[in-house]
Amino acid sequence: MRKVLPAPPQTQASSKTSPIPEAAPSRVTGAYALMDSLTRHGVQHIFGYPGGAILPIYDELYRFETAGRLQHILVRHEQGAAHAADGYARATGQVGVCFGTSGPGATNLVTGIATAQMDSIPLVIITGQVTRAAIGSDAFQETDIYGITLPIVKHSYVVRDPRDMGRIVAEAFHIAASGRPGPVLIDIPKDVGTEVFDYVPVEPGSVKLPGYRPTVKGNPRQIIQALKLIREARRPLLYVGGGAIASSAHAEIQELAERYNIPVTTTLMGLGIFDEHHPLSVGMLGMHGTAYANFAVTECDLLIAVGARFDDRVTGKLDEFASRAKVIHIDIDPAEVGKNRVPEVPIVGDVRKVLMELLRRDSEAGQTVNPNQTQEWLHRIDRWRKDYPLMAPSYPDQLSPQEVIVEVGRQAPQAFYTTDVGQHQMWAAQFLTMGPRRWISSAGLGTMGFGMPAAMGVKVAVADEEVICISGDASFQMNCQELGTLAQYGINVKTVIINNGWQGMVRQWQEAFYGERYSASDMQPGMPDFVKLAEAFGVKGMVVEDRDQLQSAIAEMLAHKGPVLLDVRVKRDENCYPMVAPGKSNAQMVGLPEPQVEDTVKVVVCSNCGAENEPHNKFCPECGTKL
Repeated sequence: MRKVLPAPPQTQASSKTSPIPEAAPSRVTGAYALMDSLTRHGVQHIFGYPGGAILPIYDELYRFETAGRLQHILVRHEQGAAHAADGYARATGQVGVCFGTSGPGATNLVTGIATAQMDSIPLVIITGQVTRAAIGSDAFQETDIYGITLPIVKHSYVVRDPRDMGRIVAEAFHIAASGRPGPVLIDIPKDVGTEVFDYVPVEPGSVKLPGYRPTVKGNPRQIIQALKLIREARRPLLYVGGGAIASSAHAEIQELAERYNIPVTTTLMGLGIFDEHHPLSVGMLGMHGTAYANFAVTECDLLIAVGARFDDRVTGKLDEFASRAKVIHIDIDPAEVGKNRVPEVPIVGDVRKVLMELLRRDSEAGQTVNPNQTQEWLHRIDRWRKDYPLMAPSYPDQLSPQEVIVEVGRQAPQAFYTTDVGQHQMWAAQFLTMGPRRWISSAGLGTMGFGMPAAMGVKVAVADEEVICISGDASFQMNCQELGTLAQYGINVKTVIINNGWQGMVRQWQEAFYGERYSASDMQPGMPDFVKLAEAFGVKGMVVEDRDQLQSAIAEMLAHKGPVLLDVRVKRDENCYPMVAPGKSNAQMVGLPEPQVEDTVKVVVCSNCGAENEPHNKFCPECGTKL
């Protein structure tokens, strides 16, 4: 079994933390220039799979790996390489790197590239290509991966001259990690890797791209306008997305929330940015968000969107999303500001820097914050929280999926969690709590098969931390071959399969919207014996079939020094609630107990000042008028 080298420390995305590289010889091949440039940018782990067109690069990689300058992790499928590099990047904030050969090797990376693009994850993807002379001739294993991936990368290159290698790598890392992060592709023809030339290394941070200058500082006038709205708001809500994670803005989010008593809701990508045990937390909003988060966004008078993009799974019916609110939208990508919802105050910039400046200006202004300004609002949210709590159901003769996830979270509260996609993903989002960068899930693309290879990358990055993948029986089978990678390198990932024998979310939608016509969603018969499958790869397999086994099995899984696959058989027809049906507003959730939603969101408008009041108010707290 090959051991994984220690990973670099966790930092915000940066290419300036690399160790001092060895002096490069003056005459080198293109492959050497690539490997030397990668190590200069701090790369210590590469996930990949070799093939003919990329063999010159792998030959040079062998020398670098033998010298202890980096380590290559051999996956069993290129998609696994992209997801592992993605998980590595999400856990550390550094650029993840993966390799694939030409043709099918390159196209196998496409789903992982699209996953990273949708979630703004910094990757550098290296693909081999046929020789320069053969490009365009339909040569063996030739595909135009540059053209295929144009819509799903932040930028891409085809290296035509090995003399450009150092510059291209430096540019790729800079582009991937700066501004709104994303994947960058470098396609390298085979003969570029073997050509010898006079090499001049390019150091990290030394490249200048005149046409690429992301805005990182917010406009001062807009920041002042935002601060004015925050001070005036009676029912504010912080709506925080993955951009706040990428920017490492957790401390600033908390300071702003506590200073003005603003409740905080997060997207699926934003989970972990704010402590969900904090009294101001209202959890995740959207299609399967908490009832109190969805009611809050429906009734707020100010929505402060931080690093979020108003995704359809968050907003529900867009024209009814926060329809009573003014909007402040802070995002580093100008294309996102105003794309789905036009804000009253748009602020383009790095969200952490913008929030730091906003808090600084607020402090310097010296104005006293009224601690009671949002109390009525917080009381109303507390009532929703009591009326519509998230609860894990318990059945006398079957395990519920939710209670499994709750027990995993209880025994491993500090773990890094990855998920696949489906009901188990939503239950994990609802019932697990974690810190920043400890939640790794395919949100935008919703990629089944993401969970275990992403966990692989996370564990390589944070070797001393517990890493747990929550998967579903259907999702797990998408990339189950990566059990071989876990076994080969002893990567200590724990995978928990929430096994209901269905494509669970597909079944739920077919039940709710397609007249219970379960077309091609039942995975039985034909389900593998997951314990035997794990053991065939040399991984410990376990199964849980009833409640009495659950607690001890999870403890045994966590105590085992090596990868484990835990197959937990759960209630087959459990649905994930609350749920906002397509085309409905966030206040129109299904799966809620009484009282009815309509009674909960009703308000009384003051005839004197126009302020909105709760139905039980006898006098308007704004002007004192009798209602």
